[in-house]
Amino acid sequence: MRRWLLLALWPLAVSAQEVRPSREFLSPALRAQQEDPSRHPGWLWVDEGEAIWRRGERSCQSCHGDISAMRGVATRYPAVASDGALLNLEGRIERCRVENQGAAPFGYESEALLSLTAAVARQSRGMAMSVPVDGAAAAFLEEGHAFYETRQGQLNLSCGQCHDANAGRRLRGDVISHGLGTGYPAYRLEWNGMGSLHRRLRACSLGVRATQFPLGSREYLTLELYLAHRARGMPVEAPGLRR
Repeated sequence: MRRWLLLALWPLAVSAQEVRPSREFLSPALRAQQEDPSRHPGWLWVDEGEAIWRRGERSCQSCHGDISAMRGVATRYPAVASDGALLNLEGRIERCRVENQGAAPFGYESEALLSLTAAVARQSRGMAMSVPVDGAAAAFLEEGHAFYETRQGQLNLSCGQCHDANAGRRLRGDVISHGLGTGYPAYRLEWNGMGSLHRRLRACSLGVRATQFPLGSREYLTLELYLAHRARGMPVEAPGLRR
């Protein structure tokens, strides 16, 4: 009963905070560059991902057809699979690769997985996030929300203390956003390359001197689901461009 009460109240709480799309926190120059494929270095990964989609006898394309068939898919992830596992887009791609293509997984944060994920996510660019949070997803959502609100690390800070209480303020030259994951995989200038949302979450954990969980961990997956829920109705920006 408590779980469903929380689910009923969260939309009101998020609305009251006036959560805004991540692109609104970018500088005008960076926002313009994000929207221009000719000046966005992340498109190199998108191009490679589209090539991977078509590559090989048992390619993604041989089952799904043109990659444009993935339009809207990124708006629905993370999602609970038929076996009860919570999968983000990277996890869904890896599972499909192993179970349907009979191939070895690419590995989290590999260039191939980042590229293919970026190419698939790009098909939903501009579409509104709409992850399912009922049924089997409800328990994962509650877990992610708890993670978001829990103070962590030596600095004793929660995600919400930065991304709710201090959104819009500056931190070391950056404007603090509402912490949505809609731009990932994203090209970050500080990384000089593409990276996943979980890589960014690990950097946040390090920043507050807290435990850094493994890429693809349950902790970060449930948090990713909660962030996706916070972003409902917001546009997919992947591949994003960040400082």
